[in-house]
Amino acid sequence: MLVDEEIENKEIAKQYKELLRISYLQLTNEDKKLIRLAFNTAVDAHKNQRRKSGEAYIFHPIAVAKIVASEIGLDATSIAAALLHDTVEDTEYTLNDIERLFGNTVAKIVHGLTKISHLKKDTDISLQAENFRKMLLTLNDDIRVIIIKIADRLHNMQTMDAMPEYKQVKIASETLYIYAPLAHRIGMYNIKTELEDLSLKYTEPQRFDAIKNKIEESQEEQNKYIKSFSNFLKDSLDKEKLNYFIKGRSKSIFSIHKKMQRQNISYEQVFDKFAIRIVYKSSPKNEKFLAWKIYSIITDHFTPNPTRLRDWISSPKSNGYESLHITVMGPNNKWVEVQIRSERMHEIAEKGYAAHYRYKQGEEKETGIDVWLNRLQEVLESKDSNAVDFVENFKLNLYAEEIFVFTPQGDLKSLPQGSSALDFAYSIHTEIGGKTRGARVNGKLVPLSRTLKSGDLVEIITSSTSKPTANWLDYVITSRARNNIKSALNEEKKRIAEEGKEILRRKLKHLRINMDDKSIRQLVIFFKVNSSLDLFYRVGLGTIDNRKLKEFATTFNNTFLNFFKKRLRSSSPPKTVDNDEFVSRYDKLVFGKEREELPYKLSPCCHPIAGDKVFGFVTINEGIKVHKHNCSNAVAMQSNFAYRIVPAWWVDSSEQEFTAELELSGIDQKGLVNQVTRVISNNLNVDIKKINFHTEEELFKGIITMRVNNKGTLKKLKQQLMKINGIEKVSRH
Repeated sequence: MLVDEEIENKEIAKQYKELLRISYLQLTNEDKKLIRLAFNTAVDAHKNQRRKSGEAYIFHPIAVAKIVASEIGLDATSIAAALLHDTVEDTEYTLNDIERLFGNTVAKIVHGLTKISHLKKDTDISLQAENFRKMLLTLNDDIRVIIIKIADRLHNMQTMDAMPEYKQVKIASETLYIYAPLAHRIGMYNIKTELEDLSLKYTEPQRFDAIKNKIEESQEEQNKYIKSFSNFLKDSLDKEKLNYFIKGRSKSIFSIHKKMQRQNISYEQVFDKFAIRIVYKSSPKNEKFLAWKIYSIITDHFTPNPTRLRDWISSPKSNGYESLHITVMGPNNKWVEVQIRSERMHEIAEKGYAAHYRYKQGEEKETGIDVWLNRLQEVLESKDSNAVDFVENFKLNLYAEEIFVFTPQGDLKSLPQGSSALDFAYSIHTEIGGKTRGARVNGKLVPLSRTLKSGDLVEIITSSTSKPTANWLDYVITSRARNNIKSALNEEKKRIAEEGKEILRRKLKHLRINMDDKSIRQLVIFFKVNSSLDLFYRVGLGTIDNRKLKEFATTFNNTFLNFFKKRLRSSSPPKTVDNDEFVSRYDKLVFGKEREELPYKLSPCCHPIAGDKVFGFVTINEGIKVHKHNCSNAVAMQSNFAYRIVPAWWVDSSEQEFTAELELSGIDQKGLVNQVTRVISNNLNVDIKKINFHTEEELFKGIITMRVNNKGTLKKLKQQLMKINGIEKVSRH
């Protein structure tokens, strides 16, 4: 391909001048020198490189720098880093060269961008998720790394036509998976919208073109409607001497597509395809006053829908977004959303945090992005979740609509929609979350699982004896709460295991067995557990009791049996212990997402046993039949009757909690109920769910419903209750 170098050089110079002209921030002479040096360095570094389209490679970093300068509005340091973002990865320039020429800050940003580029490119979702986690770790260096990377991705998406189709689909899918949610969270709505629309263009081109054409067809009608709406308000707004403009904002192609998909409706049935925006000039002091004045003028002319009022001026979103949204019955009896915002709010909504920092004055409180980065740091440091869970939790919190709730002191807290009282407790502080005993919402006691609504006043009740339980994971949606609960459960398991280790040492000593590596190894095999930690944990819980340890001691101390085992081992080739031997402790089958116990039969074709990997198959006449995963009939069943397959798991009944009811009777006396509840609460892993006592002629009867781990705990509990003065009988109800 022949290229006229003179024309190309003129175009490069023109692009550079435009870069300086469109910069959102005022550039000093020092800024311009830095950008000029970065431009010259990038031109030199990429002089022999061309893109797949055939154009000089330098046009790409210039385009990324232009996005950074105008659409995002970052500073000169960021513009320089954007111009240099590919130099270390693709050219002979090294990081040391960049640091020598531009200093530590620019070098650090370029290094962060290079690290992201070196992440493995793979379609495997778990690898992609792990890459996402690693990419977010670069936020520790500088938030600008991610923002420039988003700009880089946007330009790549804008210029993908020369790529093969499979690459277009892969890059577009990755953009929807990673970059669009990040742009949304950083508050860069314009870029987030363009990334989503471009992704749809390559992943579902026919749907994209169909919606795009329909939007273009209805553009004239939309403009007429906005003019009609403006005419109704113009005189009233002008009378107040307001400096404003009114314009329409079309819903994005991707948003319309998602709504059509989610609600299974046609394009014509999407009613909120555009909104009207009123942007006014104002000093910071008058912003709120003028917003509500404009609201008053609009509602004088059009009837508002009171359920659709969204006040993000009094309570900005956590990514800095401020606006007042109302929905009114507009001309031609059509519902239309009206967004009222000042020029400052409009710039923050369009550009995100760059605009936010431009308007920041003095020593203000922590901004939303600082809070978000702190929370993100906690999530990144969590070692408990796998990469896919991490991304799903993270994205849930990125995209979730927000609710605003009050603390008892009147402070406002924002949480993702769907958050519970327990999520709120953890959002205040990890310590408060971990010690939560109950919650009051608007003055009433509620379960910890209660979903909160905007405007709720939430008070958390704590107790020094409270601690997280496994079912707390079902009550929370925020990654912060989930990670802290998982961590606490692991710590609790270790604590019980430590106690169990000492108990086991004493009991083995009584049975004349030394607790050493050999005896522990034999105990692990005998009780079919995975590790010594599991062994000590079960001893601590009481599921491995004296009777079972005596059975082990008999086997362990039988020298003839040990000798016989040695002979057997020496006559057969050495082998590792079969995994089935370890997993066979899983003795109960549960089915489906809810892990329910259902009636079933073991299939005779593959003879599954406890611990095997299995699935359930719903038959027509015989209920659920359980098959092994590698059953010879499995493939046929799964391909022909997938809708009749039920996931199934073997679970360890010794680690499960069960509901049990105890019936107590005897002679009533003062403080009896208090003594009973104290005895129960002081027992390990016993949680009272319901208690009912009644007295007749000085005799009492009581029924207590509780959750226990096993029969051993229940037996111990009955024995201790019988010691209370006045109790004559304790039995299972």
